[in-house]
Amino acid sequence: MPEVNLEKTLYFPEEIDSAEFLSSPIAILCSGGVESAILSVALTKQFKRVFPLYVRFGLKWESVELSHLRNYLESVKNPRLAGLTILDQSVADVYPDHWSLNGISVPDASTADAAVYLPGRNLLLLTKAALWSALNGVSMIALGTLSTNPFPDATDSFFSNLEKALSEGLDHPLKLVSPFGKMHKEDVLQIGQNMPVHLSFSCIKPVHKETGHIHCGACNKCHERYTAFECAGLVDKTEYASSHPPTPRASKLCTK
Repeated sequence: MPEVNLEKTLYFPEEIDSAEFLSSPIAILCSGGVESAILSVALTKQFKRVFPLYVRFGLKWESVELSHLRNYLESVKNPRLAGLTILDQSVADVYPDHWSLNGISVPDASTADAAVYLPGRNLLLLTKAALWSALNGVSMIALGTLSTNPFPDATDSFFSNLEKALSEGLDHPLKLVSPFGKMHKEDVLQIGQNMPVHLSFSCIKPVHKETGHIHCGACNKCHERYTAFECAGLVDKTEYASSHPPTPRASKLCTK
């Protein structure tokens, strides 16, 4: 398969001097999904040290997600890729009776993207990651946010304003970057086509098997994953409990 020129593919604001990347560390918010899994490896091509951070909220699927993430990071070992750091930020007190905590009425493939919105998620993720970064001498934090993310805490203005507030509040210069911010999920899969992406995890209603938990194949996030592989023209090696994932809905049709 052809090599991907990451320097031309990943996006960074013009004010950031890419010449300094190889001498700088970067933290990445790593959920174990397709985007952060691929980005964690891609960043090692450009940065001196990459620190994957997993923020544990106490959500229903996190133990499975975390297990998959650990397996993935173990399979892509790299001298520049640091070990996984787990940070705790419980939302149990602010998400009472939420589907993400109790597993009831989990959004399925028929639902719109708005159904999987977790209020304040990026705000909490970045605040926790920023504090860790300030205390560990890291000045850049990466997210796997895509151009198609419709939520209010994923806009350029949100990231810009939060970057200023965190830098001032922590008295530590910080840059929040979204290297996939101008891409769709299928574009990201093209970048990671030589990576063990099947080990990543996207499901919000995992199904238990004797060999471990697998993707349900029917939830909103499984549908997004399956559709992206189809649109990218790549073989999806993910194991789904549903043998025939739903046909892509209109809002998830290929962008190219």
